[in-house]
Amino acid sequence: MSWDYEYKELLVKARGELPAFSTNSKRFKIPPLNISVQGNHTIINNFKKVAKYLRRAESHLLKFLLGELATQARRMNGKVDFTGKFRKREIKNKLESYVDEFVKCSECGKPDTKLVKADRVTMMQCMACGSKKPVRNLK
Repeated sequence: MSWDYEYKELLVKARGELPAFSTNSKRFKIPPLNISVQGNHTIINNFKKVAKYLRRAESHLLKFLLGELATQARRMNGKVDFTGKFRKREIKNKLESYVDEFVKCSECGKPDTKLVKADRVTMMQCMACGSKKPVRNLK
């Protein structure tokens, strides 16, 4: 067996064998929230777009936000109307908590994950590194 490879050649070869999304160096950014307050209601106008970007069901994201904000809401045409006045920063912080818990992989930190149901346990499976971890069920 010959060891004629240089270190840099091996790195190039290894990088070529990685999946495309693993070599993508773009930083994951949560899309900006389009929030308006009307009276005693706070409306996220681009809720559907945010859920789609996070690759999560709207119902799952909404259930999390309802629990965290301790309020009621109704969905309408891609928007969500929360009962109560909430600051944009407060909702953004809750959304960041959601991303940390239900979107980003705890092993590699990439957002390339999906939620899968195994029996009665919801698992987050990373498509980049292959790790699996249980996540809490939302009530």
